[in-house]
Amino acid sequence: MDPTSPQPSATKLRRTTSNGGGSGSIILEKYQLGRLLGRGSFAKVYQAHSLEDTNKIDDIAIKIIDKATTVDAAMEPRILREVSAMRRLHHHPNILKLHEVMATKSKIYLVMELAPGGELFAKLKRCRRFSEPTARKYFHQLVSALRFCHQNGVVHRDIKPQNLLLDQKGLLKITDFGLSALSEHKRDGLIYTACGTPAYTAPEVVYRKGYDGEKADAWSCGVLLYVFLVGRLPFDDSNLSNMYRAMHCRTFELPDWVSKPAKSVICRLMDPNPNTRLSLDDLIKLSWFKRSYSVENLSSRDVGSEFHDDKEFNKHLCKVNAFDLISMSSGLDLSGLFEVELSRKEIRFTCGLEMDKIEEKVVKVAGELGYRVEKRKGGGLGLLKGRVVLVVEIWEVDVGLWLVEFKVVDGGIELGELNWEELKLGLDDIVQSWHNEVS
Repeated sequence: MDPTSPQPSATKLRRTTSNGGGSGSIILEKYQLGRLLGRGSFAKVYQAHSLEDTNKIDDIAIKIIDKATTVDAAMEPRILREVSAMRRLHHHPNILKLHEVMATKSKIYLVMELAPGGELFAKLKRCRRFSEPTARKYFHQLVSALRFCHQNGVVHRDIKPQNLLLDQKGLLKITDFGLSALSEHKRDGLIYTACGTPAYTAPEVVYRKGYDGEKADAWSCGVLLYVFLVGRLPFDDSNLSNMYRAMHCRTFELPDWVSKPAKSVICRLMDPNPNTRLSLDDLIKLSWFKRSYSVENLSSRDVGSEFHDDKEFNKHLCKVNAFDLISMSSGLDLSGLFEVELSRKEIRFTCGLEMDKIEEKVVKVAGELGYRVEKRKGGGLGLLKGRVVLVVEIWEVDVGLWLVEFKVVDGGIELGELNWEELKLGLDDIVQSWHNEVS
């Protein structure tokens, strides 16, 4: 299989008959698995080496996806889309390479470049925050890789420290293109599907009225530069309405230790108006960005005094809220994305009606489907039928835009896909966008 093939239509899964599982196993008479690097709900990643090329020892990683538990009729095209994105970007030094894709009747194997340095997030976690020269070093590499993505018709849409890896030389590698959008998926040059991690996602993405994916990636770069230099997220609130309001008002603090030029870059990238937001093409022309970094200043041993332990740091950078990646989209995130798609523990959608109209519609549809409806003391609605208990909560994410969540709290085993489809069919006429549908 030619790893440089640029066209998605040319991407094929190589069919085989062997299965592999566990360290030491031989995959398709081509690769031998080494130590386990990580596992998700339905996939495992192993270090491996090629049996065909003995000069390359332990320089690859193989992600093994169990088709029996994760891949339904619609999942393979999603995997192919991620593969297509990575194939287009094969030659950039700061993008993780996908060498080969193979499949058996029960498993899919993604043979990828190994990044032994692990996640950049882990390094940032140890340092609490980076010095400005160190931050600029990684920022240079990130922007270079993203501009290459955009030039080749790929928008990443989920830029965050956890999706940035380091190779053995400490070079940054962008990974996880499961939520990417390709140029052929655009309509009139715009993207209409919402996905990403809320604290890093541009505010216009939530509206699904069409947005410029490149400008959305630029916003994420601004958030990431802030995290590099400050050691915490600029917007971090469990109340989604408050968080999106803060984004629109640019309500965040920049500490004194951040230089004025860096502050200017952050503010211009985190402009809530995508039309005036700094583009990556204009970013690289700024003197702060063009300033070379000094090797002796790259030890990144700065420690922010506001952080005293990992628990405090994780509170700022690892917080997951109701509008997080797993609930917004489906792709190839192996730490839980498949699980949500299969178990159907919740459904979410945005709506432009007022809250009382939304509740009125929910009560009507639930009653028609045989649910008993109760008002909850803490707000929201409870739907009960047999042993099944659903909670319905509604948040205002911005003026005139509401996020509605149906979540199972009991009896989920008895709630099948048909029950979810009945609810969705009844509500569909008030739905602006479903947020756990395929992007």
